[in-house]
Amino acid sequence: MTQYDNMEEIEPDHRGDGLRIGIVVGRFNQDIGDGLLSSCTAELVKFGVAAKDIRIVTVPGALEIPLVLQTMARSGKFHALVALGAVIRGETYHFEIVSNESCAGITRVQLDTGIPIANGILTTEDDDQATARMAQKGADCALAVVEMVNLLRKIK
Repeated sequence: MTQYDNMEEIEPDHRGDGLRIGIVVGRFNQDIGDGLLSSCTAELVKFGVAAKDIRIVTVPGALEIPLVLQTMARSGKFHALVALGAVIRGETYHFEIVSNESCAGITRVQLDTGIPIANGILTTEDDDQATARMAQKGADCALAVVEMVNLLRKIK
């Protein structure tokens, strides 16, 4: 007997059939955004999300992402959302502002609306780090949103 016998455990569920997913991509550092988007959408389709049930929206940069996520979350058209983009450190304090505020905004939208949001905004020191991480991060976001929608359904 293990310490978790007789306890209910909800197993991860990665079935995406029937899910409607919205993706918001920042165009700043567009090559990175495109790489994130490519891996995210490929993984969503692999999990069974129909291409017709994925809506992609682009915005100028990371600071604009939370407002569009909020609008999409409130629309009632999506089971989950994904934020994709890249904030790459420069020579000014602006990196910290954009990184922190975009993350805080995404978290606030998720908690205020109850819609799962995967935060796939990379924050890296340079372009090479972002390039090295984009494919895995995009795929991780797809996994996270599908799993979270199914988990929340089981909890409710």
